[in-house]
Amino acid sequence: MSAVSTPPVTPTPARRDAASTKAAILRAARYLLARHAHADITLKAVADRAGVSPPLILKYFGNKDTLFAQVMSFEADAEALLAAPLERLGAHMVRHVLVSQTEQGADPLLRIVFAPLHGEQGDILRANFRRQVTERITARLDGPDAGLRAELTVATLLGLGVMYGIARGTQVRATAVDELVDRYAPAVQAHLTP
Repeated sequence: MSAVSTPPVTPTPARRDAASTKAAILRAARYLLARHAHADITLKAVADRAGVSPPLILKYFGNKDTLFAQVMSFEADAEALLAAPLERLGAHMVRHVLVSQTEQGADPLLRIVFAPLHGEQGDILRANFRRQVTERITARLDGPDAGLRAELTVATLLGLGVMYGIARGTQVRATAVDELVDRYAPAVQAHLTP
């Protein structure tokens, strides 16, 4: 009997999941934007952080400006942050901020804190934040001083985000998310309800 020869198998390269790759690139760019001036961030740095090649960023986003226009938008983050009825919005927002940091490594609001690092790009970041986050919260509120209450809501959430993600408070980070929500949500909800 002669041995049967089979042709060598050439492995097929794994197909890249476009949505996951885009998300990884956006996460990497957000991470870098929170730590470096916009002008100092290169596509190579974003690619290295995301685990992709710079040409892949160009394929998905076209150029650095288009990529960072999406990074500086709060639209999707605001949508998720506000995805609860008003009577439960405080708890939802607190949980969303904490889960975003613990599970996704990114706070939905915190990059606004770094706007002063970015010159003219910081102005875009601030304008997007006001329009896409603060004004949307304001529109959801009834009663007097809705704009002020919306800003205080955001300030309260940012304080939690800073303590958890930047200051890395040991007690806050060691406490279960459910307990933090129980303790912190009433302060946020107090600003949401007149």
